[in-house]
Formats: sequence, C-alpha cells, structure tokens
Amino acid sequence: MPALPATTATLYPSLYCDDAAAAIDFLECAFGFRRRLVVPGPDGRVAHSELTLGEAVVMLGSSRPERGCLSPRRLGGTSQGLSVFIEDPDTHCARARAAGAEIVQAPRDEEYGARGYMARDPEGHLWWFGTYRPGAYWNEG
Repeated sequence: MPALPATTATLYPSLYCDDAAAAIDFLECAFGFRRRLVVPGPDGRVAHSELTLGEAVVMLGSSRPERGCLSPRRLGGTSQGLSVFIEDPDTHCARARAAGAEIVQAPRDEEYGARGYMARDPEGHLWWFGTYRPGAYWNEG
C-alpha cells in the first residue's frame, strides 16, 4: 500500500489524556475526527496518535506526569482551547451533544461574522468549532 502524502498543516497541537484510548474514540464519535495513526504504549497506554478533521491535525497521547504533561481534568482546569473550522456548526453541535460532549456555549453568531459553538471533551479540553478563519481582521504590517 503506498504511503499517503504528508499533511500540509503547519501547527498540530498535542493533547494529553488520562484515558487516551477513550479520548480517541470520543473525538471520532462526537466531533468527527478520523484516527490516522495510533502507537500503543506500555500498560494499554497510547504513546502517540494522530487524528484529522478536514485539514486540522491533532496529536494525542496518554498523560505523562513525569514530564508535567497532564490532562486538564487532572489539573481541574484548562489553560488553552482549540479552534477548528467547520462548515455547519449547528449540525456538528447536535452530533457532539448526542455523543455526550458538554456544550459550554450553544451555536451562535459572533460579532466578527462567524458562527460557532464551544464544547468540553471528557478529559476537560475546550474546543470551539465554527466558520471562522483567521486573517479577516488582521492589521497590515
């Protein structure tokens, strides 16, 4: 089987999860990600994985406390969120809600012209899915 061409994405965040295998299943079911690579680790852990949604790429693995890499649910909060472009936030939100995602903000129109919603996955990662694409309001120079 020939290898697939490498992604054109230039930023691919890495997420850490206490139950990485369940997180991968959830991201597929609730948000429509597609698993591309899963590298098993010892004791049923996930050493590394890569998932895609359109042009977006997310890497995910089991928490590594010895490196300070922890799931937000273990930390009791989050210090970042992920924003993903999708064509139809309302349909996407309904799918996420049906799969058990916590909807933090229902789909709405934003003052900058986008429509989107915010959800939290079971590990505590915060996601915004919507029609916004960065650049429309950037300043020159």
